[in-house]
Amino acid sequence: MNPRVLLGVNIDHVATLRQARGTRYPDPVQAAVLAEEAGADGITIHPREDRRHIQDRDVLLLRDVLQTRMNLEMAVTDDMLAFAEQVRPECVCLVPEKREELTTEGGLDVAGQEARVADACERLGRIGAEVSLFIDPDPVQIDAAVRCGAPVVELHTGEYAEARGEALETAFRTLVEAVSYASSKGLVVNAGHGLNYQNTERVAAIEGIHELNIGHAIIGRAVFTGLKEAVRDMKAILDQARGRA
Repeated sequence: MNPRVLLGVNIDHVATLRQARGTRYPDPVQAAVLAEEAGADGITIHPREDRRHIQDRDVLLLRDVLQTRMNLEMAVTDDMLAFAEQVRPECVCLVPEKREELTTEGGLDVAGQEARVADACERLGRIGAEVSLFIDPDPVQIDAAVRCGAPVVELHTGEYAEARGEALETAFRTLVEAVSYASSKGLVVNAGHGLNYQNTERVAAIEGIHELNIGHAIIGRAVFTGLKEAVRDMKAILDQARGRA
């Protein structure tokens, strides 16, 4: 059995709440510190091009205070690549981005833009960042990620998270097969999107899963329990999935 599954906590929605009123609170930097204290293995943030939640200042402050790892999710644009070169995060996850979407819809089409993604991977590698590509659980995209030189993929779990009944079982099998295939290609395999306190354990138990990135469900529970307890509850689910509870 693999070692325990790591938990990356996405704090974007703390900034969403702050930006709704244009105040200085709640502070995503404080949220990151609390999440780390509760056992988060890394902090994920996505400064979108329209800066709807995470702001540049947040990223720069987090770079100074984080004790674990910063996972900077970003679009494949020259502006965001230049920002990453300034920040020099430990990890960068390249994701698709549309300004009109509420949240990321589907994986990055690596196969359809290999040259562009490969150039981004090389550029980010030069600053020492571990690059991951957020892709659908599709062998075509996994093969393209290998050709681009990315050491890590993050499989989009949205279809699994939203499916019910027979479609749920189909989506789960697709995910399992994709994890196995990506692992066989020498890739580190992370996953995320739509995971919550009800559906995460099954994903965490998949042999080959290295890390799960979860945000909305944790921040949602934190409204009622506090952030530290919400993170600890999710960590317990991951540990239970690998028989460590």
